[in-house]
Amino acid sequence: MSAAPPNDVPGGAFWLFAYGSLMWRPDFPFTTKRVARLHGYHRALCIQSWTYRGSPSTPGVVFGLDRGGAVNGIVYRIGAVDAAAVHAQVMAREMVSNVYRPVWASCQLPSSVSSSVPALAFVADRQNPQYAGRLGDDAALKLIRQGHGQGGACLDYVLNTHRHLAELGIQDRSLARIVRLLGDK
Repeated sequence: MSAAPPNDVPGGAFWLFAYGSLMWRPDFPFTTKRVARLHGYHRALCIQSWTYRGSPSTPGVVFGLDRGGAVNGIVYRIGAVDAAAVHAQVMAREMVSNVYRPVWASCQLPSSVSSSVPALAFVADRQNPQYAGRLGDDAALKLIRQGHGQGGACLDYVLNTHRHLAELGIQDRSLARIVRLLGDK
C-alpha cells in the first residue's frame, strides 16, 4: 500500500472501511468484503446532513467516525483495475460538503493470527459547520425524524444501518438505544 495521501488516486488495489451506508449500499465493484475493527474512532450520529438525508433548513443526521473508542464495520478490497474509478466515485459520494477527512487507517481483520490492512476511511471533521458533536437523545431523534434529502429519509438510513449491523452480528449499543427510542416516541 502506498503512503500517498487519501485524496490521491491509489496506484493499485486498496481497502475501503465502511461503517454506515457504504456497508449496505456499496455501489462500486469490490473483490473482497470482510468484517473489520478500527481502533481510535467510534460510529456516531454526529454529522448534520444538509444534502443526502436532510436540507439546510431541516437537517437530518448521519454517521461519522468520531474520535475515541473502536468501531466494527466492513472493509472492501478494491481491485487495481477498478481502483481509480472507485476512488473517484467514493470521494464524490463522501466528500460532497467536506464534512469528512479521508485518512488511511489500520483496520484489524478477525483471524487466528492478528492481521490488519490499511484502509481508506472517512472521519468526522470537527471543524466543519455540519459537525454536530455528541447529540442528546432528543436532539438526535428530532433530526432523524425530520431529515429527508436526496438520498431519502434519515429514518430509513438509521434503520438500514442498524439492520445491516445486526445481520453481520455487529452490536452497536448506542445505535440500538436510538432505534428503541424511535419506536417508543
